[in-house]
Amino acid sequence: MQEIFCPTNSNQSSNNKILITGKYLMIIGMVISISSCAMHKPVAPYQAPVANDVPDYSSLNSWAAHPEKSDPSDETPEGKMMEVGITKPIDVFFLHPSSLLGTKKYQKIWNADIADKSVNKTTDEGAILFQASAFNQAGNVYAPRYRQAHYYCYFSSDTADARCAFDLAYTDVRAAFIYFLEHYNQGRPIIIASHSQGTTHALRLIKEFFDGTPLQSKLVTCYLLGMPVKMDEYENIPPCTSPDQTACINSWRTFRRGFELPHASQEVLVTNPISWTLTPEYISKDQNPASIVFKFNKIYPNSVDAQIHNGILWATRPKFPGSFLVTRKNYHPADVNFYYYSIRENAKLRAETYIRQLEP
Repeated sequence: MQEIFCPTNSNQSSNNKILITGKYLMIIGMVISISSCAMHKPVAPYQAPVANDVPDYSSLNSWAAHPEKSDPSDETPEGKMMEVGITKPIDVFFLHPSSLLGTKKYQKIWNADIADKSVNKTTDEGAILFQASAFNQAGNVYAPRYRQAHYYCYFSSDTADARCAFDLAYTDVRAAFIYFLEHYNQGRPIIIASHSQGTTHALRLIKEFFDGTPLQSKLVTCYLLGMPVKMDEYENIPPCTSPDQTACINSWRTFRRGFELPHASQEVLVTNPISWTLTPEYISKDQNPASIVFKFNKIYPNSVDAQIHNGILWATRPKFPGSFLVTRKNYHPADVNFYYYSIRENAKLRAETYIRQLEP
């Protein structure tokens, strides 16, 4: 695999190069919901960022979610708000998916500006509200803003520019995590949660900071959603095989029942987000506590089933007002929404199990 050296400035470490093959980008692009041909693609080559664009993670403005401020991750579908402040013995480090989408406005950039109000609004009203909030029962939620790569990078034939954009995004994620460890975490156990592009970066973050390191002992569990994760992704961190297992990984990609993924692989980890096992048995919607779809405060009990099939998660198209309009077979945007309450309960269970294991 050829290494790509990106334009950089003196503040960007050369040790943070990310290696992503063109084949990897092609496979990832296949599983994301929007067609690349419908996008406004970046028209300029990748440019090195200027030094003063580097996020300052000592500022709460550089965090989409943080326990010391009120933000959408504090909300619950029931209408209750979590308290501001460190209130739980476990921290959640959440990496949000892409919100720099293929609109004409962003044709000249490969990475987002973390001060872009439009991008941040999309992040906050989307992933932070509908995804990060699923973990607020389990721990104190931290979600950094980062100079995310343009959505088109997953489809780009210009893999050199795409790799550079992903590399810059990971540089921010890494810096945010280091700042989190040194200034906020105070040695508390950690849940890593992510979706889509967030998972692209979380995979590398876990490899660098947890796999076989002293910090691994602080790992409660991981929810790495919306991207393929190999069964043997890490040498020392296994897939989760039961609902209360800790120090392990959960992952799935949701598709409509009957869909067959091209180039499917049995080597990809698929967790059933209702039973929290790796077995292929059909799990009915009656066992799924509740889902949320378009409106955060509209709860749909027992609406979505789940079954592991050939490297992906199958879900029967749920019935809710307007569901007849949902014709897509890729349920990527709903990886969390469909199983929101199951995720919430499971994250809390694993957090409680981890704390209980520490007791003499």
